[in-house]
Amino acid sequence: MKGSTPRTAAPRPRPRILLHDPTLRDGHHAVGHQLDADQLRAYATVANAAEVPVVEVGHGNGLGASSLQIGRARLDDATMLTTVREVLTSSRMGVFMAPGWGTSRDLAAAVHHGADVVRIAAHCTEADVTERHLGVVRDLGAEAQGVLLMSHMTGPGELAEQCALMVKFGAQAVGIMDSAGHYLPGDVTERVNAIVSAVDVPVIFHGHNNLGLAVANSLAAVDAGASVIDATARGFGAGAGNAPLEVLVAVLERRGIPTGIGLRQILSAADVAADRLMKAPPSIDSIAVASGLAGVFSGFKRPVLETARAEGVDPVDLFLALGKRQVVAGQEDLIGDVARQLKAATR
Repeated sequence: MKGSTPRTAAPRPRPRILLHDPTLRDGHHAVGHQLDADQLRAYATVANAAEVPVVEVGHGNGLGASSLQIGRARLDDATMLTTVREVLTSSRMGVFMAPGWGTSRDLAAAVHHGADVVRIAAHCTEADVTERHLGVVRDLGAEAQGVLLMSHMTGPGELAEQCALMVKFGAQAVGIMDSAGHYLPGDVTERVNAIVSAVDVPVIFHGHNNLGLAVANSLAAVDAGASVIDATARGFGAGAGNAPLEVLVAVLERRGIPTGIGLRQILSAADVAADRLMKAPPSIDSIAVASGLAGVFSGFKRPVLETARAEGVDPVDLFLALGKRQVVAGQEDLIGDVARQLKAATR
């Protein structure tokens, strides 16, 4: 009507569940950290078109982790971040860093290159190592999140205390990673319930699919109050992979839970990921099952297979033995020692 004040569109409500997509970071484990710029750009473009809230990018082990010990990435951090940042117009860009691999200088560079969301990771009982870096992220003006790795190695109460500590340090969201794909849905329910009761920030859950339960565990996390759920295109990730993003969007849609992600667009994005990023989609093979049962980080698959072959031991036995030693990422050097002990015991 002439002379009337133009209407402005109402602000789009934030989805109750925010899906965080580490396809271009966790997926790096599956290809030896060798994604190139064209691959990063291709997937980031379609994820952005699907309005995925956060697209996480980097070496599989995070900022500063490219090394001979766990694998040199094809591209350096700066190149990966600038490549993805250029095509993200609706999605935010996320990065991941574990103290010991990355430094405050890496964090500053990541934010300079456009990182909006920065996750600081620690072993499940060592949240105190995140204090300095969470503070740095807040000072840099990015969203600071804290995540606990190998979270099956301790109980709900301890996880809740560790998450509360990270909130005290400045984390604006906190949560747990099922790094070995070890959880059953009931395990997730207990842990997320405890964390939700202990903190007043969004709670994160990141599942792996070693026992075929990543989607079920993600739903259990949602039902227990988690509101930031990680998932990757076609489950692209370490070992048996992660919760498949396109499946989780469809399942949540069926449950009537909004994600803000277009279903048809994310199905197309998953096709692009399958065609451009991976030799084959992740599968639950015998080694993945052994890893999940043993509670050993899925990223150990390749070195375990190589070492088992070289030493002439059963890789399943090697995974189970590593589980008894409670090895964690960064302790890859122990694989050879444990394999030789197994070999000696069978003589």
